[in-house]
Amino acid sequence: MAERSPRERVVFSAAQLLRRGGVAGTGMREAVTRAGAPRGSLQHYFPGGKEQLVNEAVDWAGRYAARRVDRFVAALDTPSPSGLFAAMVGQWTEEYEGEAGFAAGCPVAAATVDSADAVASTRTAAARAFGGWLTAVAGALRAMGVPEARTHALATLMISSLEGALLLARATCDVRPLHDVVRELGPLLDAAVPQG
Repeated sequence: MAERSPRERVVFSAAQLLRRGGVAGTGMREAVTRAGAPRGSLQHYFPGGKEQLVNEAVDWAGRYAARRVDRFVAALDTPSPSGLFAAMVGQWTEEYEGEAGFAAGCPVAAATVDSADAVASTRTAAARAFGGWLTAVAGALRAMGVPEARTHALATLMISSLEGALLLARATCDVRPLHDVVRELGPLLDAAVPQG
């Protein structure tokens, strides 16, 4: 894997800051410092200022989530909708049960909550990020045998349930909501694959 360029490191750092503090907690200078990038890179790479940096971090997060879908499916012994959903949720369960605790959430959700009403470009970036993730999940479901007519709705259900469970888990500092959505949605998701 190639080393990230200074610009890529700043975008990645901004995504990590979004996860913890939302848009308000994402400082451009802090993103540059955490990335180990030259301070002059802000004006050079992000002439649109913080709005541009946040939007690029949201785009990065959406692409990351979409790429993870293929990795999750590849790691399953027998790919199934419930297995994919359990893997999607499992990465968060591991994080929250680990050393980092409940400090961070989804950067796309954070940007949506903080800015979607006020900053049209951020709303567009968030919609694009969620759209790419939905497309990846729907494609995986289709490959598992879920009828085309149901893949988008089920992908929406999976991502919405995950995002809601993340909020509840962070609010309560308890992973139970994550376990609950996996247990309750698993049978429904698997029932979408016609038995034949």
